[in-house]
Amino acid sequence: MADIVLINPKFEISFWGLEHALPLLGKRANMPVAALPLIAALTPEPHRITLIDENVEAIDFDLCARADIVALTGMIVQRHRMREILAELKRRKVFTVVGGPWISVKEDYFGDLADVIFVGEAEETWPQFLADWQAGSAQKRYEQADKTDITRIPLPRLDLLKMNRYAFGSVQFSRGCPFTCEFCDIIVIFGRRPRLKTSEQVLAELDQLRAQKLSLVFIVDDNLIGNKKAIKDVLRSVIDWQRRNAYPLLFFTEASIDLADDDELMQLMVEANIGAVFVGIETPNEEALIEAKKLQNLRKGGSLVDKVRRIQDRGMEVWAGMILGFDHDDEHIFAAQERFLREARISTAMVGMLSAIPRTPLYDRLKAAGRLDEDDDPAHGTNVLPVGMSREALSRGYVQLMTGLYETKAYFDRVDDLYRDGGIVIDRAWKDFASDHPWTHRKHELRLWVESIGLMLRVLAKVPDRGLRQVYRRRFWSFLKARPEPSLLRIYALKCVIHWHMHKFIRRLAATEKPLVNTY
Repeated sequence: MADIVLINPKFEISFWGLEHALPLLGKRANMPVAALPLIAALTPEPHRITLIDENVEAIDFDLCARADIVALTGMIVQRHRMREILAELKRRKVFTVVGGPWISVKEDYFGDLADVIFVGEAEETWPQFLADWQAGSAQKRYEQADKTDITRIPLPRLDLLKMNRYAFGSVQFSRGCPFTCEFCDIIVIFGRRPRLKTSEQVLAELDQLRAQKLSLVFIVDDNLIGNKKAIKDVLRSVIDWQRRNAYPLLFFTEASIDLADDDELMQLMVEANIGAVFVGIETPNEEALIEAKKLQNLRKGGSLVDKVRRIQDRGMEVWAGMILGFDHDDEHIFAAQERFLREARISTAMVGMLSAIPRTPLYDRLKAAGRLDEDDDPAHGTNVLPVGMSREALSRGYVQLMTGLYETKAYFDRVDDLYRDGGIVIDRAWKDFASDHPWTHRKHELRLWVESIGLMLRVLAKVPDRGLRQVYRRRFWSFLKARPEPSLLRIYALKCVIHWHMHKFIRRLAATEKPLVNTY
């Protein structure tokens, strides 16, 4: 029997982290990572396991020193904190294990600080490691021969996390993506054949999230629609679950732009109460899309702006991932990106400079060409040596673009263009259900009014910038008069929260000589 501690290290401040917004939400982190509760569920008795997410609680190193095994997971943006934690654990002579996305692509990064590493998925190798450890024959490296059959993985142990400290819940329906984007490590880790959980698994996890009294949930799949036929069946089950439970959850997720070409799929997503979808647009530069092998963004059926608007018109907001610094980009790309986001009515965009992740085709190509900066903290925030401009110009243009996108008027003009003037309806499924359940409808509407006004009052009380408080008050009041719908007011209040985070985040970007990339 082993006493085991699993740690998720603190993230660096990022686009996704919402660190500056969390105090306005009364939370400590945006959402839990999937690895901790899943590995806990894969740990057989009589082993004892403790989960520590440093984003919501401090690491108890004395507890770790008494443990038999301490395991860390982490992404690229956590690597420095991972090294610090491992160094402290080794100083205390702790047996250390490391898994997760970063070690899976950079196996030698932590050197002797890790006694055991896990490469890729670990549903099969983690139980094997525990058996080996108990027998005194643990290996240095574990990697599964085959991808996990995710129809067999257990229910995550959310009961071991402090779920009341997270702003949102998270759930995974599938793994893998069928596309071959040159810069992406998803297919390196999860493969190109999308694998889905069963409807029964998904619904059991939704029951867990509902029991935790969460109402906003991120479906963390890197491409929810990688297998369109299979996901439609799962979505039909989710729709039935939502109707049985009076639509307790509002989802947001990630999907490829070819979603816009499938009317049935968009309708099912709307009926399942998916209100927003993050799409990897990357760039309006078609030559750069060809270069990156992002061919799904070039298929017929209208321009990228047309496709984004088609998704919006069906009832889902579109968030965008954008990349600067492809080989076919020059200094005109910054204005082109701003123009695209404005025309597409995309208020929330994660923009980053192109970065080459180890083991991706992009990394291999640039390494062979001598175009990689191998420093762990490369100059100007990217390890890619661009050809269409200098790294200085790329970094400078990136910060200027982000500053312009989240300038107060520009940001809220895009929000209003979609939500006020565009008339998007993001809760059509709930409204259809509520028309036949008037008492449930009244209770739900009252709750949303309380949530929306309460959140906006917290924003106005806690944002220290008087000028921004005045803008938020004026914009919210104007929207309230134009569209007095509580579900939309909650979203508008959240837009103010997001803007405050991005305002602070971009000021930090502008103040450093090495802007953060890979901020997701």
